[in-house]
Amino acid sequence: MPSGEVPFALRYHRTMAGVWLSFGLCLVAIAVAGAKLAKYGNVIAARTGLGGTWIGVVLLATVTSLPELVTGVSAVTVAAAPNIAVGDVLGSCVFNLAIVAVLDFLLREESVYRRAHQGHILAAGFGVVMIGLVGLALLLEPLARLPAIGHVGLYTPLIALLYLVAIRSVFRYERAHMAEAAAAPPHSSVTLAQAVARYSAAAVVIVAAGLWLPFVGKQMSQAMGWHSSFVGTLFVAFATSIPELVVTVAAVRIGALDMAVGNVLGSNLFDVLVVAIDDLAFVDGPLLGQVSEVHVATAVTAMMMSGIVIVGLLYRPRSRVLGTVGWVSLLLLALYALNSYVLFFHGE
Repeated sequence: MPSGEVPFALRYHRTMAGVWLSFGLCLVAIAVAGAKLAKYGNVIAARTGLGGTWIGVVLLATVTSLPELVTGVSAVTVAAAPNIAVGDVLGSCVFNLAIVAVLDFLLREESVYRRAHQGHILAAGFGVVMIGLVGLALLLEPLARLPAIGHVGLYTPLIALLYLVAIRSVFRYERAHMAEAAAAPPHSSVTLAQAVARYSAAAVVIVAAGLWLPFVGKQMSQAMGWHSSFVGTLFVAFATSIPELVVTVAAVRIGALDMAVGNVLGSNLFDVLVVAIDDLAFVDGPLLGQVSEVHVATAVTAMMMSGIVIVGLLYRPRSRVLGTVGWVSLLLLALYALNSYVLFFHGE
């Protein structure tokens, strides 16, 4: 070995150490800002009278889902990796629904499905419809069975319309049930203007760290030699969903459970909207006709998991397995594990 040359193994370990350090810094930034985001989002919900569910579905979900948006657009434009874009969106939907099981574990005194407001069924139901539309397009687009508007698939305007209808429906439901879905009382010394300013500052930190995460995750995945559909659906999706996880847990810790659940289900609605935005940015034809059919499995898994959440919110089970989580949460985790298995062994 020439004098002064650094051995490959040492260079590799240094690179991985730098990647893990970057990953850790992102997590710390998101953890600190996420707690503030949840706290002041709850104040805004109470001060404005909008309700914790609507704040979670719209405000929190939009902020925490921006990494998926930027990752998707860059994947279909700069990186020319449509599988990463679609896998990130659908994988984030599956991961977000698995977060519900985490919430069930954190709530020791009562099941999350008994304590959460049943109005979340509305957002979960719209999630099933929107994810189902993406799944149907994934099946039909490769067969050229769907018309297009220029380079954009017909499903894109339909997704955008469904998102607007979903947000309006949740808002109207919240307004009609404010007595039942009221947010927790805000801190008396924090005004609405102060809450908005502090919320915005925390959101900037969340977005900045969240946008950095996919690039860190991609460096790790390339070092491991994983294929793009698996990387997009699991690794990059996990990285871009960390803001949802941290903010949701922070909301639970301050007693804003409905805002936490609303953030999870609202993030899924926004994530599906990202498919439409990615399709607009992808100029080589309808996006869903250019990706692996294995993504259909993730779409179906997300629909099944959404259905299970709806069942849990309607049935509101009391029992827990070994005093930890309910059978609904175990089903969610089992489906998440099954989807990971399918993608690892059958992804492209």
